[in-house]
Amino acid sequence: MRVLVLGGGVIGVTTAYYLAKAGHEVELIESQDGPGLATSFANAGQVSPGYASPWAGPGIPIKALKWLMMRHGPLAIRPMLDPALWRWMFSMLGNCTSERYAINKARMVPLAEYSRDCLRELRAETEIFYDHGSGGTLQLFRTQKQLDSIARDVEVLKQFGVDYRVLDPKACVRFEPGLSGAPSNITGGLRLPEDETGDCHIFTAKLAKVAAALGVRFSYGTEVQRIVGDGRSIAEVITSRGRRIADAYVVALGSHSTGLVRPLGLKLPIYPVKGYSLTLPVANDARAPVSTIMDETYKTAITRLGERIRIGGTAELGGFDLNLKAARKAALEHSFNGLFPLGGDTSKAKCWTGLRPMTPDGPPIVGSTPIQGLFLNTGHGTLGWTMACGSARVISDVISGKQPNVAVDELNLSRYQ
Repeated sequence: MRVLVLGGGVIGVTTAYYLAKAGHEVELIESQDGPGLATSFANAGQVSPGYASPWAGPGIPIKALKWLMMRHGPLAIRPMLDPALWRWMFSMLGNCTSERYAINKARMVPLAEYSRDCLRELRAETEIFYDHGSGGTLQLFRTQKQLDSIARDVEVLKQFGVDYRVLDPKACVRFEPGLSGAPSNITGGLRLPEDETGDCHIFTAKLAKVAAALGVRFSYGTEVQRIVGDGRSIAEVITSRGRRIADAYVVALGSHSTGLVRPLGLKLPIYPVKGYSLTLPVANDARAPVSTIMDETYKTAITRLGERIRIGGTAELGGFDLNLKAARKAALEHSFNGLFPLGGDTSKAKCWTGLRPMTPDGPPIVGSTPIQGLFLNTGHGTLGWTMACGSARVISDVISGKQPNVAVDELNLSRYQ
């Protein structure tokens, strides 16, 4: 079968790889000059199945108001007359209940766990190296209230057999010795030992080469302009370098997926949530992080990537704007300096921003559509790196007519109907 993959981030490249392994003839279309140069380029670096949670949950509306008032808060909303933003926000509010949170997290964790296992298998087969580590994730709490609020998450982790440890401050320092010099108060932590870390861009670029060796054709510098169809099937895809015809089409364009499929009558509830990251060199190995720390107060992820440190965070709602804001950079530095003040050289930090494709309920949109031959693999939000291999394996199985190892009925577009 000839398959056209639209999008060359980590989702698109892993999709192309698994489709090629399944024996399909694959072409990938990407507007950038290479793979993984947009949202996949400098994300937080953690592969965290145990941390796979929807943003929408009980108490989030009140927390959001507090975050907006914080000097270095994790949330920023740019006032806009954007109907899509307000529809997305109202839909997210509708998912801020205990019942919806449990349902949505239960859909996310199995896919994330499966994806980590697929990544390990892929790594063993290809032997690619991407500054990866297997030191787990430590969710760090600075207040007793934060620590007391983890009961709901712990119940879901138990439900799916995810290994975890609740730690006191001394145990946190035992796993992350660099925290011994932290000026900020540490109340405790939740450790997820099976989580991993790695540079998503390096992984994507190296996997693209492996996929090319399997026969995948990569068309870089090619913009997808529109999909031509009649609402029942797809006739062709029009690109900046001509038309493409295939037997199956996979939309893996992140935040840009919504506009592409709208003319076909498909409404994707995905909104671009802008995130920032800093990448800086390790200054003092003994005071630097070992793996990934999730700072619960500022909602940042601090990850060790070889001789570098990646600090990622912020949720900025303001359309497709990619301008770097100094206040967001300062917020990431503030979080880092409160935990690892001597670990990295922030004066040499490189700042980056990208658009996370967020659904209002949390899980991505993976699977078939009402239009014959059109498939979706998008909407992964902050968990694209975590869920990439599993989502790609699932969509490859669906296209190949195989039964996926994860329930797709709960992940595809039909759940919004």
